[in-house]
Amino acid sequence: MTGPTWILLRGLTRERRHWGSFAQTFADVVPAARVIALDLPGNGALFRQASPLNVADMARHCRRELQRLDVAPPYHLLAMSLGAVVATAWAARHPQELAGAVLINTSMRPFSPPQQRLRPRNLGPLLRLLLAAPGSLEREETVLRLTSNLPQRDAAVPALTTLPAPTALPAPTALTALITEWPAWQRECPVSRANALRQLWAAARWRAPHARPAVALLLLTSTADALVDTRCSVQLARHWGCPLASHPWAGHDLPLDDAPWVAEQVRAWLASQPQRDAALIHT
Repeated sequence: MTGPTWILLRGLTRERRHWGSFAQTFADVVPAARVIALDLPGNGALFRQASPLNVADMARHCRRELQRLDVAPPYHLLAMSLGAVVATAWAARHPQELAGAVLINTSMRPFSPPQQRLRPRNLGPLLRLLLAAPGSLEREETVLRLTSNLPQRDAAVPALTTLPAPTALPAPTALTALITEWPAWQRECPVSRANALRQLWAAARWRAPHARPAVALLLLTSTADALVDTRCSVQLARHWGCPLASHPWAGHDLPLDDAPWVAEQVRAWLASQPQRDAALIHT
């Protein structure tokens, strides 16, 4: 018997390889999950394509790619940041294709103001990222600092000493591998400045529907996210009446910082869906 199909969507300028070992961790925890990670146009294997200027076209691309791969709906989506915005557009326009969606550390108009959707102190580093050469070590170290709160023990990335220690911490060699692999991937599949700006523009213009999409939704947020204010997820969950789980120490890249926690939250949410659906029917 074939298990549920989970489609993974990454964020701004990131590609499917940036999921790292998360896909395997997820498949080990979520029963019978079939996991497929897609690249958005302009990223990863699709780096030669122009990134769409609107989020709906990004969702349309994902749907067409799954058709090309002969992967039939219904799908579950697990998406973070910009990928979660794409997932929301998909859910709003084609809810019949989706069995559920998990949105991680996302932010959307009209539910959050600009200063929460992107913390102002990060504007300078992000602009420098746009100017840096794709695949440079400095660029990828900056991305890691902005998006991860792992207590770094490598000399390449200064220690973050203000956060509580996680129960399971990747070995220093694993963190070193990230700083080695990420620049290599960017040199192999460089995301152009134009595509980075097009993705930023699409995310900034997107306006989420006032009414909750007719799809089961779970929101996950990192309380210590240094890039996007956690209140963006809190406000979205409150407005749409969605379940929300908050991680106490992880950064923006929650699947990188604590993959087992994400997988367990999804497993528990899936187990609760029959009861939740029954409650909705009777309200």
